[in-house]
Amino acid sequence: MGSAATASRYLRAPRRLGRVISDVIKPGLDVLFCGINPGLVSEATGHHFARPGNRFWPALHLSGFTPRLLLPAEQDQLLDLGLGITNVVARPSAKADELTIDEMRQGGRELTEKVERYSPKVLAVLGVTVYRQAFSRKKAQVGLQLDTIGPTRVWLLPNPSGLNAHWQLPALAEEFGRLKASL
Repeated sequence: MGSAATASRYLRAPRRLGRVISDVIKPGLDVLFCGINPGLVSEATGHHFARPGNRFWPALHLSGFTPRLLLPAEQDQLLDLGLGITNVVARPSAKADELTIDEMRQGGRELTEKVERYSPKVLAVLGVTVYRQAFSRKKAQVGLQLDTIGPTRVWLLPNPSGLNAHWQLPALAEEFGRLKASL
């Protein structure tokens, strides 16, 4: 079954409200990638960045973080590469703009606690708007931030969602590559 048919099947399936996507995390990672929140395909599959058209996995590979293009179902292999995944907000939604500012701010507090507990070298937040809202940084731009969480550096990357038309795959991979080169 093709990826478009798979996505269509998941979007038509009854929603399992309240399903939480497990973090891919362990102490001491090089980079903890942080999405905004799970989409509906991720909710249905239990895998991060699972919607066909999301450019996270291709950008990760093209930037040199992974030796080959991984599938969302292979997300646990990231741990062996010193990489992990979490989200600012755990609640799945069709679009990130369905989240409230309160959810994003609470998510920012919970993310801070998680980063303090697991101590990755870099927290890479995938989305300018969610970072600005969650951490009250109205002027934040893509790239290394002045803020840290303890010793953890914070790096802001563009949202890899296919809905983010401002960033195409080559530019996303270039930004991911800047982070990779800084390690």
